[in-house]
Amino acid sequence: MLLPETLRLHDLEQFDFHYIYFLPWKDQMVENIKARRGKVTCLPANNNLQLMMKARQVANYVRENKIQLIHAHLPWAGILCRIVGKMTGVPVVYTEHNKQERYHFATRLANLATMNFLTTVVAVSNDVAESIRKHKPMLKSPLKTILNGVNMDHFNRQSFSRIDIRAQLHIPESAVVIGTVAVFRFQKRLDLWMEIASKILEHHPETHFLLLGDGPLKSQLLEKRKTLGMEGRIHMPGLQTEVRPYVASMDVYMMSSIFEGLPIALLEAMSMECAIITTDAGGIKEVIRHGTDGLLCEVDQPNRLVEYASELINDSSKRTLLSRQARIRIQDCFSMEEMVKQLEDLYKGLTGNNDHSF
Repeated sequence: MLLPETLRLHDLEQFDFHYIYFLPWKDQMVENIKARRGKVTCLPANNNLQLMMKARQVANYVRENKIQLIHAHLPWAGILCRIVGKMTGVPVVYTEHNKQERYHFATRLANLATMNFLTTVVAVSNDVAESIRKHKPMLKSPLKTILNGVNMDHFNRQSFSRIDIRAQLHIPESAVVIGTVAVFRFQKRLDLWMEIASKILEHHPETHFLLLGDGPLKSQLLEKRKTLGMEGRIHMPGLQTEVRPYVASMDVYMMSSIFEGLPIALLEAMSMECAIITTDAGGIKEVIRHGTDGLLCEVDQPNRLVEYASELINDSSKRTLLSRQARIRIQDCFSMEEMVKQLEDLYKGLTGNNDHSF
């Protein structure tokens, strides 16, 4: 939900935002963006080849709407926009959300081969920026790190009841709830997340787990839950356009990822005062200071999460302290206000005038 949240804070007297997306079923943010005066267009493309064939349509849209700057996310959309930039002469910014090592070979090759077509490359973490430098040592485009941020007023636990979602899911009010919000993909290791949940339950039988999201591994995860006998304890309410009430029902936010950029869902959970236990994948280690803002383990030692969960279940005072410190960490270093300010400064610097369309 990063795009509608940044739009909430952008100066719409100076900036006019247009959004193009290509997968028709990926429309969860459309109404939120429109409600904030964003202009949204879908140009259907079901695969990367079809996506590349949209270059002329996107270029025509850019010309017709007098777009002054293109800001792209995700590799193949980014490659398309580099082509459009060449066709139209409009500057192109690309935000890299992941390490290059984690992409399919063909995706990584195409992404890196065209990166010098960009006006500016933005990395969401220092870890991601270092990966770009490693794989593209002859990068000519300026590389800038702008850390992901959270709108703390929007992601505020005090705005929601802790018990509403628990009541819907038949979770006792007194239970400790451990949860996460994720796309069901390999990198999240959610099968491992379920195994860790099962081990936690052995020691703490009153615990409940909340796994929020959807994705290509959904059927495997449903089967995994069944195999573990956790159907009554791992609650999977599916993809939600409004995640805040669910996060407000969690006491502990647990991540088992093998790689990450700088996960927005983690920052949102911290803003909503969840105690954090997580692997140190990617940019996560730039966010969490072990023992201060949360509890961190190495990617290859995920069973430490069982120990951390037990520690926080047994010690409610420590759980409360870490949850409060998590929000303070966001306030000090990962506010969306600062992120939006840096983006707007970048946009102004690249367009060089007062009225901007993106």
